[in-house]
Amino acid sequence: MSHAPPRRWWTELPLIAVVYLAYTCARLLARGDVGTAVENGLSILRLERALVLNAEEPLNRLFTEYAALGVPASFVYASLHYLVTPAVLVWLFRRHRERYRRMRTWLMLSTLLGLIGFTLYPTAPPRLLAAGHGFVDSLAHYSDWGWWSDAASAPSGLGDMTNQYAAMPSLHVGWAVWCGVVLWWFGRRSAAVRIAAVGYPVLTTVVVMGTANHYLLDVLGGVLVMAAGLLLARPALRTADRLRAALGRRGRRAAGTAPVADPVRTVPSGAADGHNGAACPTHTPPRPGDQDGSGAPGATGTGHGEDSTRHRVGAASGGTPSAGGGAS
Repeated sequence: MSHAPPRRWWTELPLIAVVYLAYTCARLLARGDVGTAVENGLSILRLERALVLNAEEPLNRLFTEYAALGVPASFVYASLHYLVTPAVLVWLFRRHRERYRRMRTWLMLSTLLGLIGFTLYPTAPPRLLAAGHGFVDSLAHYSDWGWWSDAASAPSGLGDMTNQYAAMPSLHVGWAVWCGVVLWWFGRRSAAVRIAAVGYPVLTTVVVMGTANHYLLDVLGGVLVMAAGLLLARPALRTADRLRAALGRRGRRAAGTAPVADPVRTVPSGAADGHNGAACPTHTPPRPGDQDGSGAPGATGTGHGEDSTRHRVGAASGGTPSAGGGAS
């Protein structure tokens, strides 16, 4: 049975940073054609209206009409996505390290699936549709209250550093679902933790639709990519463990193909020490448990037994034992 190496924060932190950087870069690279993104957004809206699933429209009207809803929702959208998920990752690493690897892999795989969705299906969010469709960009509407601008949650002046046409699937909702599941599975079984585990994904869902950043189908897409990532996490880890084990075996075999020559010069085969023809003891480093000539275990080679052994080896080899036990 293979065992994964222990998780260490100084290896996990760069890994998570690389994945987040890839997430950001992929969003930028997946901008695609604006016309295509707008048409895809309109297609989603038309489908929702036909199925009476367009919950984002009444929510956006409420958030626009009542600042008491729109302002807090803008703060939630612009901040919690970037704070709660890292906090849950750190908590999981510190408190449930044996579960961390699978949960982290689940989050990363789901994020990669989301990036594929951004690339293959660029989608304009409701707030970027023409005004005639009835949506108001809540973050732009309440931009005087916070650090954001008319470029979603990006700080003012940094709108070009984000891809605003990456609505499908909603990873805001996907990451919130991940946080909720982790808290439910591994958090303390208290009412407060259970409420947070359910409440945070629900709050995020309402906020992303009320601020006109996502359609309801984007929300469902985010849930689906998280479900797919969870199903793929265990097979991905098994594959990674097999590859690690195979590379380890290959490395050990490569290390064993070039044996190091023994620098110790041994006594000719016919010169035995009286037991089994071992190498000259004056060249063999002492080992714990070796016996001297008197049969005492662990001797250091300074007693009478070693002197008699040297005389026997010298006699057997036809030479004279060197003074002080020097090299033969």
